Amino acid sequence: MERTRLLFADQLGPHFDDGGPILIVEADSVLARRPYHRQKAHLIRSAMRHRARELGDRVEVVRAERYRDVLEGRDDLQVIAPTSYGLRHLVAEFDLDVLPSRGFVTSEADFAEWAERHDPDRARMEDFYRAVRDRTGILMKSGKPVGGRYNFDHDNRDTPPKGKRTLELPEPWWPEEDDIDDEVRADLDRMEADGRAHFVGSDGPRRFAATHDEAHEMLDDFAVNRLPLFGQYEDAMLEDDWSMAHSLLSPAMNLGVLDPLEVVERVSEEYRAGRAPLRSVEGITRQIIGWRDWVWHLYWHFGEDYTRQSNALNATRKLPKAWRELDPDSVKENCLSHVLRGVHDRGWTHHIPRLMVLGNWALQRGYDPRETTEWFIDSFVDGTPWVMPANVAGMALHGDGGRMATKPYAAGGAYINRMSDYCGGCRFDPKVRLGENACPYTAGYWAFLDRNEERLRGNPRLNQPFAGLSRLSDREAVVEQESHRRGI
Repeated sequence: MERTRLLFADQLGPHFDDGGPILIVEADSVLARRPYHRQKAHLIRSAMRHRARELGDRVEVVRAERYRDVLEGRDDLQVIAPTSYGLRHLVAEFDLDVLPSRGFVTSEADFAEWAERHDPDRARMEDFYRAVRDRTGILMKSGKPVGGRYNFDHDNRDTPPKGKRTLELPEPWWPEEDDIDDEVRADLDRMEADGRAHFVGSDGPRRFAATHDEAHEMLDDFAVNRLPLFGQYEDAMLEDDWSMAHSLLSPAMNLGVLDPLEVVERVSEEYRAGRAPLRSVEGITRQIIGWRDWVWHLYWHFGEDYTRQSNALNATRKLPKAWRELDPDSVKENCLSHVLRGVHDRGWTHHIPRLMVLGNWALQRGYDPRETTEWFIDSFVDGTPWVMPANVAGMALHGDGGRMATKPYAAGGAYINRMSDYCGGCRFDPKVRLGENACPYTAGYWAFLDRNEERLRGNPRLNQPFAGLSRLSDREAVVEQESHRRGI
């Protein structure tokens, strides 16, 4: 009996299709569980319907409340291993034929073999990344890394160009909405009007690829127009340039409409042709075949209860209304307001605003890691159940006590001031920690260290910060101030 391939919403590219009959299920309950960003819901449904149109007569599309409503009584289905514990439990319950996962550079079998030789709880991403480079030959020559180094990260931390409000690059290529997008928008409107779903953030226009062809247009645009500056300004932030030199391809890869190896191969072409510097090409290659795959495999290695159990700093604060409702106008700090506006308007910011503005703020104020992780999953167009736990609960919030990162990513306002132009238009001064114009990041940094001194004192990477804390003449006053500011 020929089996029908059930494709989930993140398996929508050609590399998930082997030519047989296809089933796509639009399960409304997925959008009703928590308050999804409107553009995230739109992008997912648009990608599913565009893929269905491409597949033509080979596809059966079913709209249902739940997946199980469709799976009951079906014994002809086959799936590629899903990307979440929830869906893997579902396919196991219905005893579906499961193929190995796709959409990543390193297979689960390859990672298991690597993990036998390297304890992932002690190893770091760099160890894994070098092994992937050695195994695949990507950016390698005669068994050695091109350029003599595996990692050019230290060359990729330039501050924004002085006196410029943008990187002065061409506007990124954007997809054009079509009749499918119109249908999706109307359906989401009805779901919300009927009380079956609640969305946050702005509605459109759709900025991210919903098809393989659109993803390739975005990839080519990135390779030609932004890749040369990507490495140099990878960590920089500018208020009037939300995309900077970033690829904007993470949603396409996480939807499965673009194979990550296609990105790596395309940027490598630019390097070989002499059109892009190695630090840029290595930088994005590391993000994709290193970090992205590393986080994917840690999702399974850390286990299903990882986020629930990751609260080493006893952080219990609930997310404030401004975050839950994506309300940047209620936030006084210019950097935080600007980044929240980006999430509201597009469901996307690049990795430094995520880690050093949003994550840093949540870490300093002790926001609950599980709730914060769920917020990142729901609020970002590229947020998935596998990508956010290690990135948020582990790296940003240090909830796992150091399994993901060797120290908390806490920083004062000086970092944001150095890497952005946000502070120039802010009422708070990043150099001040006490008083009405004290920067909440600067004061919050010291309050965070004070609150967690007993928990973190043994970390050798924090010896210098704790030495600074002990010499702080106004330590008690700063801690007292921050305890009252916004109920911290």
